Amino acid sequence: MRKYVIMGVQGSGKGTQSQLLAADLDLVHISVGDIFRWNVQNHTKIGAQVRRVMAAGELVGDDLVESVVRDRLTGHDWNYGFIIDGFPRNCRQAEFFVESYDIDGVIALDLPDSEVRRRVLSRRVCEGCGINYNLIDSSPAVPGQCDACGGQLTTREDDTDEALAVRLRDYHEKTTQVLDLFRRKEYVISVDARPPAEAVQAEIRQQLGLPRREEARSA
Repeated sequence: MRKYVIMGVQGSGKGTQSQLLAADLDLVHISVGDIFRWNVQNHTKIGAQVRRVMAAGELVGDDLVESVVRDRLTGHDWNYGFIIDGFPRNCRQAEFFVESYDIDGVIALDLPDSEVRRRVLSRRVCEGCGINYNLIDSSPAVPGQCDACGGQLTTREDDTDEALAVRLRDYHEKTTQVLDLFRRKEYVISVDARPPAEAVQAEIRQQLGLPRREEARSA
C-alpha cells in the first residue's frame, strides 16, 4: 500500500500529476478541491459555505477542510493506497496526518508565481459537465464550448487577479511551514512543475523509486 501527499500552489498541476500517478498504481486520488466543487455544483450546505468563501478569494476554513478529509478517508476504498491533494494546509493538520497515516512520500511541485498567474487565469470549466480546460494547452475545438457536452465554458469564480493574490500569499505563509515539518521527517521530494506533464510525472516516479508509466501498465 502506498500513501502520498502532493503539494503545490494553485495551477501547479497537482490534479494532473495525481491522476497520472494513480491511474496505473491503483491509487485513489483524493482531491479536496474536487470534493468542494462537487458540493457547490450540487447545492449542498457545505457547498453554500464554500461558494461564499471562494467568491471572496479566500481559502476554506481549516476546520471544514479537516472534517471533509476525515470523512473521505474513513471510506476505506483505497485498498492499494491514495494520493491526496489540497491537504494538509497547516502544521496542525500535517501533524495529524503523520500520526494517523504511514505516509510514503510528499511531492512538492515548484512553480514561480508568474507562471501560476499565467496558468490559473487561462483556466475554464464547463457549466454542464464540469470538465476543466486550460486555454494555453487544452483549448476546446469550438471557443467557449465544451467538447464533451457542448456546455458553456466559464471562468471559476475564484480565478481572478485579486483572489489569486490572496491565495498565493496564504499558500506561501502556511505551506512553507508544512513542508519544513515534513522535511524534518525526510518525506519530501521537490519537482519542477514547469515542464510538460509527462516529464514532471517521470521525474516524480524517478525520485520516488516507482516504475515508469509504461512499465507499470505492462506489469
